[in-house]
Amino acid sequence: MAVIRERSDPDPMPEGGSLLVLAPLAFVLGGASGLVGALFRMALDWVDRCRGFTVDWSHRHGLVGFAFLLAISAVLTGLAACLVRKFAPQAKGSGIPNVEAVLRDEQPAPPLLLIPVKFLGGLLGIGVGLALGREGPTVQMGACLGQFMGTALGRDQADVKSLLAAGAGAGLATAFSAPLGGAVFVLEELARRFDTRITITTLCASGSAIAVARLLLGNERDFQLPTLPDPGFGAIPIFLVVGIVTGCLGIGYNQALLGALAAYDRLGRRWSGEVRAGLVGALVGLIAWFEPGLVGGGDAITQRTLNGTDGILVVVFVFLVRFGLGPVSYAAGTPGGLFAPMLVLGAQSGLVLGTIFCHWFPFFAAEPTAFAIVGMAAFFTAVVRAPVTAIVLVTEMTGCFTLLLPMLLACSAAMAVTTLLRNPPIYDALREPGVQQMRG
Repeated sequence: MAVIRERSDPDPMPEGGSLLVLAPLAFVLGGASGLVGALFRMALDWVDRCRGFTVDWSHRHGLVGFAFLLAISAVLTGLAACLVRKFAPQAKGSGIPNVEAVLRDEQPAPPLLLIPVKFLGGLLGIGVGLALGREGPTVQMGACLGQFMGTALGRDQADVKSLLAAGAGAGLATAFSAPLGGAVFVLEELARRFDTRITITTLCASGSAIAVARLLLGNERDFQLPTLPDPGFGAIPIFLVVGIVTGCLGIGYNQALLGALAAYDRLGRRWSGEVRAGLVGALVGLIAWFEPGLVGGGDAITQRTLNGTDGILVVVFVFLVRFGLGPVSYAAGTPGGLFAPMLVLGAQSGLVLGTIFCHWFPFFAAEPTAFAIVGMAAFFTAVVRAPVTAIVLVTEMTGCFTLLLPMLLACSAAMAVTTLLRNPPIYDALREPGVQQMRG
C-alpha cells in the first residue's frame, strides 16, 4: 500500500487571486485553532489536577470517599455523553472519521455548536480519567472553525474544504506541538493525495497555530529525552522484528476497539447511552482509586516509559490494563481521541521488546528507550496506517532525529503485516455504515 493511498490527476494550480485570499485566512484560522487548542490543553491540565485532588480526598474518607469517587466519575461521564447526544452527535469519539466524511461529502458539516460541546465534553470525559487523547477534540474543533470561516465568508466549496482540512491540521499540531506532523497528517490521512491548495493552507494554519499555542504553553517538546545515539546498521533486523510484532499488536487493538463498540451497542438494547457511559466512568473511577496513574490520556505513562523508571513487569501490567481501557473508554461515546493512548501502548511494547533484545544482543549497543520511541511510530502505523505521519509526529514530540531510519524500517514492517493480513485502518473501519450506526 502506498503512503499516499489515493492519487488523482495532478490538481491544476489554484488561481493566484484565490491564494492571495486563502493564505491570510489560513493564518487567521490557524491562530484561532491554536488558541482553542491551547486553552483546551490548559483546561485538561487543570481537570487532571482536580482528579488527583479528588482521589486523594476519597482515600482520606474511606468507604464514603470510595463511593463518592465512583459516583462522580459515573455522573460526569454520563453528562459528557448526554451533551453529545442532545446537542452535537458528531462530537462523539475522536471526530476524525467525521472530518474525513465531511471532506468526502459523505455527511453534512457539523454546526458551530460542536465546538463548545467537544470542548466541555472532552474536559468531562478525559478529566474523569477515560483513556482518550486530546488530539481528537482539537482536530475536530479546528476543522469546524475552518468550515465555519469558509462558509461565513462566502468562499467556494474547494476553499471551504481546504480551510476545513487546514483547521484539522492546526488542531493536531497544537495537540502535540508538532506543526509538520499536523500538516503531513492532513495530506496522508484526510486528503490522501497531494493538493496544492490544501497543502498551502495547511502549512500556513499549522505554523500560525503553533506560534499562538507556544505563547500560552511554552516551547518545550511533549516528551523530554536526551539525545540518543544511532543504533547502527547491525540493529536493522531487530527493528524489523519490532515492526512485525507491533503490527500484530495494532491489529489486535483495532479489533478490540471495534469489539468494544459492538458490545457497547448490544448494551444499548437495555440501557440508555448516558447509563452505559456512566458505567464506563464508574469503572475508570474504580481503577483510579487503586492506581490513579493508570487512567487519563497517558502522557505521564509515556514519559515514564521513555525514562525507563518503571520495572519491566510494571510496564507489562500497565500495557495490559491500557490495552483494554482504551477501547472501553472510546466506546463510551464521549469526545476524545485515539492518538495519545496509542502512543502509550507503542512506547510500552517497544520498551519490552527492546529490553529483551538488548539482553539477548548486548553487542548491538542499542538502548531500550530507542525501541520505545520506534515502537510509538510502528504501533501508530499499524492502527492508523499513516507511516509518514507517525514518523514525523514521534520525531517532533521526542526530538530523536537519530532514529529516523529505525522508525522507517519498523513502520514499513508494521505496514506490511497489517496490509498482508487485510486489516483495515481504524478510521476507515469506523466510517463503515454498521460501525457508524454503533457510534451514532
